Amino acid sequence: MLSQRLQDAINGQIQHEFYSAYLYLSMSAHFETVHLPGCARWMRLQSQEEASHAMKLFEFVLEREGRVVLQSIEQPPAKFKSSLNVFQQALEHERKVTGMIHRLYELAAKENDYATQVMLQWFIEEQVEEERTASDIVEQLKMIGDQPAALFLLDKELGARGAGEKA
Repeated sequence: MLSQRLQDAINGQIQHEFYSAYLYLSMSAHFETVHLPGCARWMRLQSQEEASHAMKLFEFVLEREGRVVLQSIEQPPAKFKSSLNVFQQALEHERKVTGMIHRLYELAAKENDYATQVMLQWFIEEQVEEERTASDIVEQLKMIGDQPAALFLLDKELGARGAGEKA
């Protein structure tokens, strides 16, 4: 059984994972409006992945005889300066999520909740991948600069990401 403190913290993470899904969906909408369908697809798939993270936490709370309390989700930004800016914001967001997961793990360790620590290990590994992928795209966009042909090629590459395929 989860402690109240840990249950509340995981419920907060569920909210944040759903916010992440909402944020990436907003980024997807932005890319659609600037005619980069590959980037839009990549962000939609990222949104779905973040929603699945929320559900993984949701199901864990229930498995541990806890109570899921869904919280309101803040409105994400709707306007972005550039493709680079979008992915820079995505990278910063993933770094923030990493910090949140680490704090959850620290709380689980402090409370000697081994089952939660094991579950959170998956998220810790996932965040390494999430940050690396976003960082790689940011660096590629920096190299591209103001070269539309290169941006077009990156858009095609990002659009080739399959559903269920890791970022």
